[in-house]
Amino acid sequence: MPTVLFTAPYMIPFLDRFKPVFDRYGIELIVPAVQERMEADDLLKYAGQFDGAICGDDRYTAHVIEACSPRLKVISKWGTGIDSIDADACSRHAIKIGRTPNAFTTPVADTVLGYVLAFVRRQPWMDREMKSGKWEKIPGRTLSECTLGVVGVGNIGKAVTRRARAFGMKVYGTDIVEIDHVFVTETGIEMTDLATLLANSDFVSINCDLNPTSYHLINAETLKKMKPTAVLINTARGPIVEEQALIAALQAGGLGGAALDVFEVEPLPLDSPLLKMDNIMLAPHNANSSPAAWERVHWNTIKNLVEGLGMKFEKEER
Repeated sequence: MPTVLFTAPYMIPFLDRFKPVFDRYGIELIVPAVQERMEADDLLKYAGQFDGAICGDDRYTAHVIEACSPRLKVISKWGTGIDSIDADACSRHAIKIGRTPNAFTTPVADTVLGYVLAFVRRQPWMDREMKSGKWEKIPGRTLSECTLGVVGVGNIGKAVTRRARAFGMKVYGTDIVEIDHVFVTETGIEMTDLATLLANSDFVSINCDLNPTSYHLINAETLKKMKPTAVLINTARGPIVEEQALIAALQAGGLGGAALDVFEVEPLPLDSPLLKMDNIMLAPHNANSSPAAWERVHWNTIKNLVEGLGMKFEKEER
């Protein structure tokens, strides 16, 4: 009877709904208390006790993988990004990795446009002033007067581009891989290098994966290339942006604002200066919020786990 470490925080609240499915496959569950993710030390406490894992952004480092093998056969990630899992270590120990590609394209792209609209139309700030008793008309702009830079033109970057173009925005894009010429022609996106994109964009949206080439891609030097009125939007992964450099730029007036759904440390520490700034919008890593998207990911995550354990997943189980 296989045992599974079940630590995906988006699935744990609905465990009663999924438990009969696991029972049908004879799967026993270990369900620790999880707030945002399991750190490596948390996972090591269960090393050798489970055959498979359903996880969120848990830190499956090489050390954890080694400690959990040879019993561990599959890690099924709830979501798309697997930057928190050491894929090379999994390969060495014949551990399968499951994920759901293109899981949250629609809600994340909507979130980016929501932030852009909020900043150009100044709605949160006017709402705040009104509720404090002030009748103040804060100047706004239209999206067709603004330029968007998309860093990472994958599934989400493409969806962001299409939305922005529908509002009449000029869009720059940059990526380490060549983007399909059909998409470029269809949308009119101008592909360029990062420096040019940063220098010309009123909004910069981070939509790339976290990997060695993107870690701290936005840092003190790259932030200096941005317009002092520009707004940085990060709905991808926290470590793509060097947080202390961003804080310094915001405090010095070198940047117009920021919208952050992800952070280098999550949950965001309560002593973070970001929590006291008026020119930024913050969210608790929630850009993926969508009942339809979550439902698809829930079941695909279970499917990946079951198949990774060598069993056939029956669709009628849903």
